[in-house]
Amino acid sequence: MASPKPFTINVPQEKIDRLKQKLALADFPDELDQSGWDLGSPLADIKKLTQAWQGHDWRAAEKKLNEFPQFHTDIEVDGFGTLDIHFVHRKAEDKDAIPLLFVHGWPGSFIEVLKILPLLTKTPSSNDVSFHVVAPSLPNYGFSQGVSKRGFAIAHGDWGYLITRGIGRLYPENCMASHFNMILAKSPDSEETPLKFDAAKYSDKEIQGLKRAQWFRQEGMGYNVEQSTKPQTLAYALQDSPVALLAWIYEKLHDWTDDYPWDVEEALTWISIYQFSRAGPAAPQRIYYEVGHTSADGPDPSKICTYDTLQEYNDKVPIGFTQSPRDLCILPSSWAKTLGPVVFEQRNEEGGHFYAYEKPELLVRDLKAMFSRDGETYKRISKKYK
Repeated sequence: MASPKPFTINVPQEKIDRLKQKLALADFPDELDQSGWDLGSPLADIKKLTQAWQGHDWRAAEKKLNEFPQFHTDIEVDGFGTLDIHFVHRKAEDKDAIPLLFVHGWPGSFIEVLKILPLLTKTPSSNDVSFHVVAPSLPNYGFSQGVSKRGFAIAHGDWGYLITRGIGRLYPENCMASHFNMILAKSPDSEETPLKFDAAKYSDKEIQGLKRAQWFRQEGMGYNVEQSTKPQTLAYALQDSPVALLAWIYEKLHDWTDDYPWDVEEALTWISIYQFSRAGPAAPQRIYYEVGHTSADGPDPSKICTYDTLQEYNDKVPIGFTQSPRDLCILPSSWAKTLGPVVFEQRNEEGGHFYAYEKPELLVRDLKAMFSRDGETYKRISKKYK
């Protein structure tokens, strides 16, 4: 890997001007009487945001983003050559700080780490811990290079969770422990799924979580089906129409959060990172297709990362998990324990899918508890690095 170099976001002015031209010329559909979020992004919301986006000061947003330390570096990827990867990185002042890799998913980006970055890296109290944080933009996302060759796949589902699971499977010697704020796991009873389970076995909160997972599978996965089967068809809309991109992502910012009070400017900054991404707004969705069409065959089964293999028990990496009521897949503790040795568990009364952004103080609480100096996880890490 080449030595990292500082990175400054600087979107070409012609791209900003082009965006505003397209927004001004947007044609909107009608909608049914009494339409609501159950049908998708409401017309009034998208019209309001489209008008606001025309006046959105990207240069001001860009300046705020550039206040955070960013870098880029070339990374060799087997079968895909060298990719230039963008990342946020801040070191803690404490020499005993723990290295932490923060991995985003879709439709997120490196922006999700920014609220927790100062909280994780600040000088700890006597029995507290701090972290050296690295938060990359995945290939095809944000300001990382895109992938032009077919077959670039990792695993199916939420990328942050499954990429982290893949790291633990492929490189357990370098992954001391993993924390997840969303899990995908199977029931110890092979007959059970979120759509069919024995309610008598679970607590009220676990039943509520399974019902949320039911809702997602039945009412919230349309985007996944499209991105997993015909991403190129969708690409024409997302690449050419910023209004289409706005509606496609804003729906998730609404549906996947716990009544988070989105400020117009922060929502537009979030979506603008997709609009101005290096690979273009059509690129991030492609991974859904590739993972859905990746063979599980290979000479070394232990190195295969698929939706199923990443749900296998991994005894080499301790795991912690937090589940929030408005996330997408909220599973019973017994299901989570089929993934590996669980050293930390937290069930929240509030929060959604974008946990680091919605509830930064709670995620920091979880990480500091899981990696506390008097805990087994910290001792494991200290022993490894000494």
